[in-house]
Amino acid sequence: MTPEARAERTANLLIARLEALARTASRLPHADTERLVELATVATVRAVALDLLGEERAREIWAAAHERHPGLPAVPLELPARLAA
Repeated sequence: MTPEARAERTANLLIARLEALARTASRLPHADTERLVELATVATVRAVALDLLGEERAREIWAAAHERHPGLPAVPLELPARLAA
C-alpha cells in the first residue's frame, strides 16, 4: 500500500467515525458523547504522529465534521508533527 493510499484510507476511517458519532450523539448522555469525541481526537493525534495522516488534512476533517454537525463537542486538537523516536 502506498503512503498516499494509506493516508486516504486513514482519512476515510476518521470521517466515518466522526459521522457515526454525530449520528448517535443525540441519543447518548453528554458525558458519553464527549468521551467518544475525546477518543476520536486521540486516534487522530496518533494517526498524525505515525505519519498516517497529514496534520492539515486532519484539521480539515474535524472542521468539516463540526460544520456539518455543530452540536458535536469540540475538543482541542493538538497535533504533533511526528512521533518522537
